[in-house]
Amino acid sequence: MENKKEPLRILLADDHRVLRKGLSLLLSSEEDFSVVAEASDGEEALEKAAKTPVDIALLDLSMPRMGGLECLRRLKAMQPAVRVLILTMHSERQYVCECLRAGANGYLCKDTLDAELFRALRTVAAGGRYLGEREAELLIDGALEEPEEPAALSTREREVLELIVHGYSLSTIADKLYLSIKTVSTYKTRLLQKLDCTQNSELVDYALRHNILGKK
Repeated sequence: MENKKEPLRILLADDHRVLRKGLSLLLSSEEDFSVVAEASDGEEALEKAAKTPVDIALLDLSMPRMGGLECLRRLKAMQPAVRVLILTMHSERQYVCECLRAGANGYLCKDTLDAELFRALRTVAAGGRYLGEREAELLIDGALEEPEEPAALSTREREVLELIVHGYSLSTIADKLYLSIKTVSTYKTRLLQKLDCTQNSELVDYALRHNILGKK
């Protein structure tokens, strides 16, 4: 009798408990998947990964305390062999690019069909990369855009920009840079005006286009 392969051990990180539990049930319905750990934010995900052997981490991007992007960076540094699939509501090209640069093995939006999620997990587990059709088109479109000259930023503006892009809250940025929250908010407003942006995702896009992201 042929021995069955051990199921893929999955770490599931998402701050929405109902969604997380639903995903856990969905994945557990497949014989080759086993959700061995769950986390509600990036810090908890790293703690769980340090204690529980996992093959794949399924990470959301927008989570409290530590977002998925920073969690991805630290997880890859801590356990390079762990495969990471991003499952998020963010469909903007800048998020796809930054996650891939940080070491993600795949990227999908949360409105994907169950069958595609299963296919993505199996592809990533086998050593491949996986992008949904929408995400692949975003990368192609971005590659065709004309480059632009970067705006001149002060050292402090650049520091604030990098921390915003890495998903830190204004209060956390204030603590890291030893500034008041009001001062950080002023820097953010100045960045939005100077870079002709209206929201954080556009700041991420700008930072990616001009390769000015540091590792935090």
